[in-house]
Amino acid sequence: MEVRGRPAEAGIPLRSEVIMGSVEVNILGQRYRIKGDAPDEYIEELARFVDERIRRIYDKGPNTVPLKAAILAALDIADELHRYKQEHEDLTKGIEKKTDMLVRLFD
Repeated sequence: MEVRGRPAEAGIPLRSEVIMGSVEVNILGQRYRIKGDAPDEYIEELARFVDERIRRIYDKGPNTVPLKAAILAALDIADELHRYKQEHEDLTKGIEKKTDMLVRLFD
């Protein structure tokens, strides 16, 4: 798995500024060695996030097999991402509309 760094303005160095590293993480009791160009702390944060989401699935159905729990957690994360992207797009369109209105006031 390759994890790309976030933009420098978010406090995480850009891809060209980071040397590829490797960090061991624990997800659902399993150890995984993850290679990526993001800082170890960021990869560990992502792993904790994924572990938490999978565990939420287990809390609802303790007899769920790990693969199914991982897929359900992935779908939950994908849904959240999609909703945030849509919200971001809607906000961007609103800002553009208001900007156009302001520009017309000065013309």
